[in-house]
Amino acid sequence: MSTPPELFRLLDVEKAYDVGRKGGLFASGPRRRLAALDGVRLSLKAGESVAIVGESGSGKTTLLRVLLGLTSPTDGRALYREKDITLLQGDDRDRFCREVAMIYQDARGSLNPRMSILDLVAEPLDHHGLCKPSERRDRVAALLSRVGLPPEMMERYTSALSGGQVRRVAIARALASAPAVLVADEAVSGLDVSTQAQLLKLLRDLQREMGVSMLFITHDLGVAAYLCERIAVMYLGRIVETGLTKDVLSAPAHPYTRALLNAAPKFFEPIAEPLGGEIPSPIDLPPGCRFAGRCPEARDDCRARDPELVAGAPNRAFACLHPLIGEPAFA
Repeated sequence: MSTPPELFRLLDVEKAYDVGRKGGLFASGPRRRLAALDGVRLSLKAGESVAIVGESGSGKTTLLRVLLGLTSPTDGRALYREKDITLLQGDDRDRFCREVAMIYQDARGSLNPRMSILDLVAEPLDHHGLCKPSERRDRVAALLSRVGLPPEMMERYTSALSGGQVRRVAIARALASAPAVLVADEAVSGLDVSTQAQLLKLLRDLQREMGVSMLFITHDLGVAAYLCERIAVMYLGRIVETGLTKDVLSAPAHPYTRALLNAAPKFFEPIAEPLGGEIPSPIDLPPGCRFAGRCPEARDDCRARDPELVAGAPNRAFACLHPLIGEPAFA
């Protein structure tokens, strides 16, 4: 059985920003740099679903911008079908724009309120020349039906739709170009629980039926567990653990992953105590492991050595000198 080809590959990607000199804007001395991404390695194969999880400030948004070609890495390479994303031109660039579709967190804000649902969903079809003008309405009607909306809705505007309906329109628009990859940024956040469940089931069914790859950015481990077969956990610009979702969430290897699991609310149980310690400044990271100051498992060598992401058990990798493999998921 042949291995599915890799669509996205990140090879030791770094992204740093100059943030001024120490002591203030007009102070002397070298400029300081904020490492939003620091040596990220990640791949996405055809037909695969991967969740990127982590707290705010972990680097998920910067990673997303690099993947979409909206910002260039400071170092390392970001590849789509083995071609550098930032160097794509001509037909390669057109193919990338057609094959990689984005579902934004602010779905309503991403859609032009002056355009009808018909024109919003048909815009990718028109731009890429994917259907004849005479087929336009039928194609849009089919896309709306696929995401659970009646074809009659194509004459309406987003201002007349509920939050869940707007998300479905955004998904229909993303599907219009028959993409190879769906990239979703917190695509179900801010909705009531029942609507979230409907949209998650829709996304999972679409991914399986169409064989499209999916990269889902989220802070919700429950969403990641339901939707994605593989997971990557980020902390302060690095992936600290990755593997099959069921394996990582049932027996985390990195203490940060276990802390995220413990922080997730559980029925009929008190809210867990938050992690102690302060999140280090990404401008002035301490020596050694960047999680050591908050880690209950930290030892002396953790404060001296900066662990790299290394392979552990089959299909697992983690950046920890003293992994938790074999310990229960909830401490």
